[in-house]
Amino acid sequence: MQAVLQTLGSISEIRSWQDLTECQQTQLSRSLVHPDRIYWVSPATIEELGAIVACAYQHQWRILPCGHATKLHWGGVIDEVTLVVSTEKLDRLVEHAEGDLTVTTEVGISFAQLQAIVGKVGQFCAIDPQFRDRATLGGIIATADTGSLRHRYNSVRDMLLGITFVRYDGEIVKAGGRVVKNVAGYDLMKLLTGSYGTLGILAQATLRVYPIPANTRSILVYGDSDSLAQAAQTLLSSALTPTSVDLLSNSLTEKSTVGLLVRFQSIPESVNLQIQRLTEVATALGLSVSDADLWQTFQDRMDVSDQRNTIVCKIGVRPSSAVTVLDQLASILPAAKVVIHAGSGIGQLSVPDARSTQILEARSICAASGGYLSVLQGSIAFKQQLDVWGYSGNALNVMQRVKAQFDPQTLFSPHRFVGGI
Repeated sequence: MQAVLQTLGSISEIRSWQDLTECQQTQLSRSLVHPDRIYWVSPATIEELGAIVACAYQHQWRILPCGHATKLHWGGVIDEVTLVVSTEKLDRLVEHAEGDLTVTTEVGISFAQLQAIVGKVGQFCAIDPQFRDRATLGGIIATADTGSLRHRYNSVRDMLLGITFVRYDGEIVKAGGRVVKNVAGYDLMKLLTGSYGTLGILAQATLRVYPIPANTRSILVYGDSDSLAQAAQTLLSSALTPTSVDLLSNSLTEKSTVGLLVRFQSIPESVNLQIQRLTEVATALGLSVSDADLWQTFQDRMDVSDQRNTIVCKIGVRPSSAVTVLDQLASILPAAKVVIHAGSGIGQLSVPDARSTQILEARSICAASGGYLSVLQGSIAFKQQLDVWGYSGNALNVMQRVKAQFDPQTLFSPHRFVGGI
C-alpha cells in the first residue's frame, strides 16, 4: 500500500486511516468491512480529480466517492476499496444566473451553503434532503435524496440541467448545459442521479432554483384511517396547490392515529384560504385539525443523523394504499417512524434496533401494495443478514450492462448498488 502514497502523493494530499477525523472514521466504519485499509484523498480541482481517477484506473484501485460522507453508509456493504475520493474541496460557486433561475456549483458544496448563496437574492433550491446542514450537492444527487418537496417541485433528477463528471479512465465528461431549455446530447443527468457513485464521480452540476414563497404554513389532519385516506384523496384531486403532502405514522404525529401533514406556500391570502378549505374537508369527515406550524418539528423527529443503531429504509407503495400500509407497518413495528409522500407513495421508515425478520415482513407489506423497501442505514452485520435492495424487477440485466459501459473495471463503489453492482 506504500505504492499508493508514493504514486498519488505528487497529485494530491492523501491521508491514511489514522490521519482521519473521528467523524470520518465513524462514517467509514459504518460503510466498509475493512475501513482501516483505505486512503482518503480530497482533490482541490476537477482536473486533479481526473488525474486521481486515471491513476486509480492504471493501478486497478477501487474507489468509493463521497462528499462529507454523510450518506456513505447508505446502500450495500462495500468490502474492498483502496481509495475514498472526497469532493469536499470542490465547493466553489461557478455561476448564479439569477434572472434565469439557475445555479452552477462544484458538487462538494454543502446544501446549507448553497441555500445561503441563492437565498441572498430571494431564491432557494427545492430539495429537502437528510443531513441538510452537512450533506453535499454531489451526495444528494448520487442518492436522489429529494424529500417532501418532491410533491410540488418533482425529484432531484428533474431539477438537474447539466453535470460534469469523471469517468472510469479519468476523462472529464459534460452533459446538458446551464439553461432550462436544453436538448444537447444524451440526458446523462437522469442516469447518474441515484446511481450511488457506481457510474462515475460527479464534479459540477447546474440546477433550477425557485423564488422563495412569500408565506408558509402547515396543517396536521389526523383521526380515523379511512377518513384520513379519503381526505388525502380529496386534497390530491382538488384545485388546492400544497407544496408537500405527507402521511405520518402515529409515532410522528404523537397522536393515537396516523396523520396528514400538509404544507402550503404562496401569498398569505392564498395560504390562509387553502388551509380554510382543507379544514372544512377534514371537519366534514370527522377528522381533527392542528394548525400550528409543525413542519420543523416533523423534520426534527425524522432526523436520524446521530442515531447509530437506527435502521432507516426507503419505501415505496401505491399511493392509494398508503394509509393502509401505515397501519400494517405499525402493527409489526410500533416504534417505527414512517412518512409516505401521498402524491408519489415514496417514503421513509426508521426504527431503532429492528430485527432483520421484521424488516423483511415490512418489505412484504410494501411489495403487496405494488411497492418496495430498501435498507439505507444499518450496521454492517445487519445488512449482511438480508438483501439490502430487495429488487425483484426485470431491469437488472439493463443496469448491469450500463455499469459495464460506464465502469468496465468495476472500480467505482463496488457492490454498493442493486444486484451487487
